[in-house]
Amino acid sequence: MKITITGGAGFIGSNLCEHFINKDYDVTCLDNFSTGFRHNIESLLGKPNFHFVDGDIRDLDTCRRVVNGADVVLHEAALGSVPRSINDPINTNSNNVDGFLNMLVAARDAGVHRFVYAASSSTYGDSKELPKIEHNIGRPLSPYAITKYVNELYANVFSSLYGLETIGLRYFNVFGRRQDPNGAYAAVIPLWVKALIRHESPFINGDGSYSRDFTYIDNVIQANELAATIPSEVIRERSTLYNRSLPKNAPIDMVFNVAYGGNTTLNALFSCLRTNLSRYDAEIAKIAPCYRDNRPGDIPHSQASIIKAQQVLGYQPKFDAISGFEQACEWYWNNLK
Repeated sequence: MKITITGGAGFIGSNLCEHFINKDYDVTCLDNFSTGFRHNIESLLGKPNFHFVDGDIRDLDTCRRVVNGADVVLHEAALGSVPRSINDPINTNSNNVDGFLNMLVAARDAGVHRFVYAASSSTYGDSKELPKIEHNIGRPLSPYAITKYVNELYANVFSSLYGLETIGLRYFNVFGRRQDPNGAYAAVIPLWVKALIRHESPFINGDGSYSRDFTYIDNVIQANELAATIPSEVIRERSTLYNRSLPKNAPIDMVFNVAYGGNTTLNALFSCLRTNLSRYDAEIAKIAPCYRDNRPGDIPHSQASIIKAQQVLGYQPKFDAISGFEQACEWYWNNLK
């Protein structure tokens, strides 16, 4: 199978590239290094089944080039971060909507079999329902959330009009090795880990009671592999388990939560990270956090129902948040010092 991975030098994308290369897939990686890094894919360069293209998804010709001959596209390229989108909605829209549409058009025209894309838990917006269930969303609370919802709408249209199989994976707070701790929009876990290693007090937005379904990177890799490789007839057969029967030749367009299905408060997260890192440096155990105001656009609580992914994709996440935190802290300790 030939797979094209956009955003392949980024956090999630580089882990996917490495995984599929190690399983002897033919992988084409596209990245423009706006948020990804060459060192994330350095070990893959030169391998005969790895092809890197330095380019931008906002250029349609580049998109056509990287999907030529591909069986499956794993579309990870995007500008993440709710705060970034609030500060710069135009650039977020350009990358996440225009770039997404370019990739859909290129995939359609190249006869790609399946288009798997990174959706987002931000799509649930102001929905207060817990756990989050795929068919019940609220109003988006940020430009980033809007772009991710628009992606799902476009995927649905391309599936119904052109027969392109589309599968959206709504990621819930993914973390793990290679997640960048630097920059103005660094995610909470690498940001806090970096601060603790430096003996600095991390900032907690709000009183620490907000909670998230933190999802370790290896669970995300599993979900992507299942979404990329599961036969179409199996999806149709299993969809009846989730009260949605797909006719034999109906186009496939489905969205799945990708998470562990747990719930960790920010205060509990801080305690876990501090405990894990203090195994390497006892002084870290003495560090206390600093509290500040909540960020605009943040939702209080997020927890996924993963029943649909379990029943249709066969998804069985191996890492809960606690074991994932331990793995991540070990990686950062060995790579950030």
